[in-house]
Amino acid sequence: EVQLVESGGGLVQAGGSLRLSCAASGFTFDDYAIGWFRQAPGKEREGVSSISVNDGSTSYSDAVKGRFTISTDNAKNTVYLQMNRLNPEVTAVYYCAAETERLGRPSDIRYGLAYRVDYWGQGTQVTVSS
Repeated sequence: EVQLVESGGGLVQAGGSLRLSCAASGFTFDDYAIGWFRQAPGKEREGVSSISVNDGSTSYSDAVKGRFTISTDNAKNTVYLQMNRLNPEVTAVYYCAAETERLGRPSDIRYGLAYRVDYWGQGTQVTVSS
């Protein structure tokens, strides 16, 4: 059974930090790019960050660049999103997503797009208070 299980969300004060985890199982981790998306109330879903499990290349949206860091622990099939200097604008449900990487073609989630996502997690709530 394929699973992406997010954890690490919660309530934090502005200026604080959180680390989200996305634990993957049921598929070949190395064959995928893993991305984080978020959706705030009344807003569209947006891509936040992504990482290629195979080569480690990363991407970040302009909104989080310099404050968020994505990484993997391949031994644990887990992707992390370290979020620092949080502000209330990042309050949202955060989802991780997996897209098959295809030879010679960048993943869509690298560009914050979800058209080719194969699997989604259930989401974890991040709330930042002012």
